[in-house]
Amino acid sequence: MNSGANRLLIMRHGEAGPGVPDHLRRLTLTGEQEASAMARWLAARKEQGELPQLTLYASPYARAQQTAQQLGEALGVSLYTLDFITPDDSLAAVSDWLLSQPEDQTIILVSHMPFVGDLVGLLVEGASSQGVGFPTAAIAELEADVWAAGCAQLKRFTQPSQLP
Repeated sequence: MNSGANRLLIMRHGEAGPGVPDHLRRLTLTGEQEASAMARWLAARKEQGELPQLTLYASPYARAQQTAQQLGEALGVSLYTLDFITPDDSLAAVSDWLLSQPEDQTIILVSHMPFVGDLVGLLVEGASSQGVGFPTAAIAELEADVWAAGCAQLKRFTQPSQLP
């Protein structure tokens, strides 16, 4: 990826069990394993210098927090909570927020479907279409000079089943 460009990693939380209320649903054992595998993969990339200036954010929902905590521990970064990246939140709020972020950093957002799919669609295609499927714990890596509709490039899409 180009140095100097803004980078955004959009991750869906690991597999969660059923339950009510939705915001309290927790990761299954499989979900914990998915999150752990992706955390190790990201940590190895960070050690190689591929992921500089990381900032980690997650939805306040339990399953996103659990997933992001594993990432934070593996990457040695703090976890911040964003209340406006839950499953059915407005893309406009996160879009405006992204525009206000400092340049030349790598942001990781851990959130939910349909939000993650819609956000990738908005930033890459210019419309909130979910495009590709978004398996649990998958990460879409985007790069852009500015975080506006249709201005990002999808650089990589990785899911736990692709890892060695």
